[in-house]
Amino acid sequence: MAVYTKISKNDLNNINKKFNTENFRSFKGIKKGIENTNYLLKTKNKKFILTIFEKRVSKKDLPFFIHLMDNLNKLKINCPKPLKTKKETYLIKIKNKSACIVSFLDGKDKKKLSLKNCYDIGKAVGQLHLSTKKLKLFRNNSMGIKKLNPLLKSIKFKSKKFSKLGKFLKSNLQDIQNRWPKVLPKGIIHGDLFVDNIFFKRNKLSGIIDFYFAANDYFMYELAICVNSLCFDKSKSKFKLNKAKVKNLINGYERIKKISLKEKKSLNVLCRGAAIRYLFTRLFDFTNTPKTALIKIKNPDEYFQKLIIHNNLKNYKDYLN
Repeated sequence: MAVYTKISKNDLNNINKKFNTENFRSFKGIKKGIENTNYLLKTKNKKFILTIFEKRVSKKDLPFFIHLMDNLNKLKINCPKPLKTKKETYLIKIKNKSACIVSFLDGKDKKKLSLKNCYDIGKAVGQLHLSTKKLKLFRNNSMGIKKLNPLLKSIKFKSKKFSKLGKFLKSNLQDIQNRWPKVLPKGIIHGDLFVDNIFFKRNKLSGIIDFYFAANDYFMYELAICVNSLCFDKSKSKFKLNKAKVKNLINGYERIKKISLKEKKSLNVLCRGAAIRYLFTRLFDFTNTPKTALIKIKNPDEYFQKLIIHNNLKNYKDYLN
């Protein structure tokens, strides 16, 4: 979430004409995140989220995201529900960009997760994966490991701080791609499960937001993303893998959905792939995001550290003991 596209009261009036809900009375930009423009909209009694889709999101993928959230709501998965217009469609145009409005999810993200939180997230991810197996929706993962070469080439390694990274990242990506598993259980994954996309209310998991990276990919790759995003502790500027958190995440997941031996053997390379994927996007945003954007750029060094840690681990047991 971020604010690239600014809206006005006139835009809000035009939005009100398109929906049957109570009139939206106010709007406020949301600074968190980096992908799309987001606003908090308020009626007299309710809150909603307006998302304006920016360049990184392809228009052809929007129906997938919208129908996924709509179907997940029907399957009792707690996530934002897309709002239909008077014309029974979900997408509208704002400043010549596609946009949608979704329901507001109660709760808020937690900066520090407990072991119990990690267990509960594992269960929620397992439930999500079981539910999406029932859906006849498909989208290729645009940020999948086989599609990262163009992203690497687009990063501007101009500053001295990042000039030595190019060759290292190229060789790492090649090695990860060579080792990437060819066949694992797969289906629809969220694809971006960070702490700011997981909400808690009174320390109980209340739901998941931001499905705009959802795609069909390995279920275990989702867990690798979660290991990277949820299971590291930070002390000053250093990151350390918290194996107890990994164990609780996995145990929670397996309470709902079993993990095969082949999936477990693939965890290390999948974690390396997830780390390099986020390192690339953060490096790209660090070097390419316009200064005018209302956005907090995330530090690429975090995922460089995590990649190095994964490079020094080998098997599944290394993540648990």
